[in-house]
Amino acid sequence: MKCVLFYHALSSCWNNGNAHFLRGVARELHALGHEVVVYEPADGWSRLNAIKDGGDAGLRAIPSLFPGIDVRAYDGTLDMDEALDGAGLVVVHEWNEPDLVAAIGRHRIESGRFVLLFHDTHHRAVTAPQELTRFDLSGYDGVLAFGEVLRQIYLALGWTSRAFTWHEAADTALYRPLPDIVPQHDLVWIGNWGDDERSAELREFLIAPVAALQLTATIYGVRYPEHALAAMRQAGIRYGGWLPAHRAPQAFAQARVTVHVPRAPYARSLPGIPTIRMFETMACGIPIVSAPWDDVESLFPDDTYLRAADGPDMREALRLLLSASDFAADIAARARSAVLARHTCRHRAQELLHIVTRLRGQDQAASTQLAGAAS
Repeated sequence: MKCVLFYHALSSCWNNGNAHFLRGVARELHALGHEVVVYEPADGWSRLNAIKDGGDAGLRAIPSLFPGIDVRAYDGTLDMDEALDGAGLVVVHEWNEPDLVAAIGRHRIESGRFVLLFHDTHHRAVTAPQELTRFDLSGYDGVLAFGEVLRQIYLALGWTSRAFTWHEAADTALYRPLPDIVPQHDLVWIGNWGDDERSAELREFLIAPVAALQLTATIYGVRYPEHALAAMRQAGIRYGGWLPAHRAPQAFAQARVTVHVPRAPYARSLPGIPTIRMFETMACGIPIVSAPWDDVESLFPDDTYLRAADGPDMREALRLLLSASDFAADIAARARSAVLARHTCRHRAQELLHIVTRLRGQDQAASTQLAGAAS
């Protein structure tokens, strides 16, 4: 089957946490024997910012990491007949422009024989619903929502009549333990500051505990304002800037522990949706302590990570993991086993193909029913 995927960026992960999962799904669809074509705008802001941030070499490295994936950068508008020719599955990620989303939907209505799905991996459904109303999904067969609570929102608001829970996962071809690398420091954290959606949480659950325990720590990410950089310097934290996603496993291997700090909209309004870092770190075999989030879908067993209710809790959990190496190793091993059992990009690719088969079966049944009524 020909799978055509419309992403804001596959080549760039600059401020694009979705890149890891989207790349992994493309990889696994190809590994399962499908033709995979990815379209991305040549002037996408993630791509342009990566180049500005000195990421030319990182961008050039991506094709060799994902052999067999046909990545096509486009300028301006696309010829839909050409782009969608022969497609059996089309997935459109929500970072795309509304005009493109609508154009693909119109093509599906007018002449498409493919299954068309809209993929949402953001909190705008609860924080900025007016932005989602700009998307015309009338030509879409359904929505892929990265959490059950988001799926329910789409259905409750009438944005679609069919929605499927499709969590993110780890690309375990890249994200894996690297035992030959000797840890160089206590803690690493990879993430972007963003739009003050977790500034208080980062201070409470990351910067303050590191300072109190006097840990050696490195933070990677982008869009850090000067006041955040100053707080990190005062805590003795090294700032590493932008780290391309494919280099994250090496960064995790160089540290003894990491933390998970979800953005406030997810923790408060979208329970059951962790950040991609939970999947990444568990796949890499590094123990993790998480700030509060509600695992209402039971994605991870209780013994796969530690939970911290507040800053003092985080401090004590980090102290425990760093002082009890066997305990930390056991937690990390159980976490990796949980990811390998349920949360790899191969699992998600297979789930996606199952959804396609289900939708085709429903459409065929509906067509048969209509034909019978007409006769």
